[in-house]
Amino acid sequence: MKNLTNLLFLIAFLCFGSISAQEKKQTKVSKKPNIIYILADDLGIGDVSCYGSDKNKTPNIDLLAKGGMRFNHSYTAPLCGPSRAMILTGRYAFRTGAVNQDMVADIKPQDEVLIPSVLKTEGYVTSLTGKWSQFSLTPGDFGFDDYITFQGSGDYWATQKKKSENYIENGVNKKLDTLTYMPDLMHNHLVNFITTNKDKPFFLYYSMVHVHALIQRTPDSKPGSDLYEDNTAYMDKLVGKLLKTLDDLKLRENTLIIFMGDNGTASQYAFRSTIDGKELSGKKGTMLECGSLVPTIANWPGVIEANKVSNTLLDSSDLLPTFAEVAGAKLAANKILDGRSFLPQLIGKKGNPREWIFTELGNKWYVREAKWKLNREGELFDMSNAPFEEKLVSDFASNKEATEAHNRLQKVLQELSPEKGILDNAGGSGRHASNVNRKKDKAKEEE
Repeated sequence: MKNLTNLLFLIAFLCFGSISAQEKKQTKVSKKPNIIYILADDLGIGDVSCYGSDKNKTPNIDLLAKGGMRFNHSYTAPLCGPSRAMILTGRYAFRTGAVNQDMVADIKPQDEVLIPSVLKTEGYVTSLTGKWSQFSLTPGDFGFDDYITFQGSGDYWATQKKKSENYIENGVNKKLDTLTYMPDLMHNHLVNFITTNKDKPFFLYYSMVHVHALIQRTPDSKPGSDLYEDNTAYMDKLVGKLLKTLDDLKLRENTLIIFMGDNGTASQYAFRSTIDGKELSGKKGTMLECGSLVPTIANWPGVIEANKVSNTLLDSSDLLPTFAEVAGAKLAANKILDGRSFLPQLIGKKGNPREWIFTELGNKWYVREAKWKLNREGELFDMSNAPFEEKLVSDFASNKEATEAHNRLQKVLQELSPEKGILDNAGGSGRHASNVNRKKDKAKEEE
């Protein structure tokens, strides 16, 4: 009955817009749905078994897909900082300045409205658990009521990296002891958050440690085991433990869960992230397909139909408006919002699906539709065999379909005009300036 009530409320909201408090009272709707957004670090489609991974098994994530909707065409920025900025603001990088890893830190609370601030207007209590970089300040400064985070990326054991010795919990600097596994610490915090707030609508941004390098042993690792496979399995295990917590607290049916990767597989592991024995085109940090194409799964029992596979185009700016629509929250009117809600597609309605997605990193960008991709340099690619191949169309003028695609996508780029927005101030690669400088120094040494 609760599932049906939630679904009827969502359909009414989509058809007739915002419902007044009195109308909500009259229709006796249950409390607003909880929203859990799980973001895995450096997890590409070739790392998840329901997407066809040859090496990894992810049974709990697969169950999310089996019980909900799996997206084949979900895109974000190819590096973690710009990706997370696009996710949390719903805006493209040339508008926010998050065009490279370092410039994400220039985003200020007075300039950009992030997901937690939007949802809090509708009574949601909000938490950030896990990775927060490359943002400046603290999650609390950007609207999170509760948070636990660590410095940098890939923090597993205090003995492995200097940064891993410390973490911050709700403004208090703490030390990680040598026997505690950081991902377990993060998980225990989120369980406490959910348990404490089980009678309120909540938003949990679960920004996982896995599977960012330096890949290290997990508590389940055996001598000589494949550590990358171990880490993927442990990440999946934590997802399963989270689902069990929701089931035990009888929250699962009133909770929308979105699981996603923040960018493609990291360079040193891309070779093993094959599907059907075939290498994928692109990896983390590249403007090829699998730099930005990421696993994305939505699960909401009784609301999202089970075992659905969607070819709807998504980019990660769509998350903020989707969560806002689920919560019944209004969006800021004084900012251009690039995302559009895909809630209608989640509940089986047509809605207003995208015709194209936009991806940007540094001073490079492209716009992509179902079959074609056009980059800043004006190169057109046939994406019919993606994610394994993207074929440069050298003479599209002689091909009517290609010409029409080029013209459509060129018009989109002209309307967006990213070149007139904020550009990368550190060489155009999108990476940390320190990383760029190290590569330059190494090249000089090798001359």
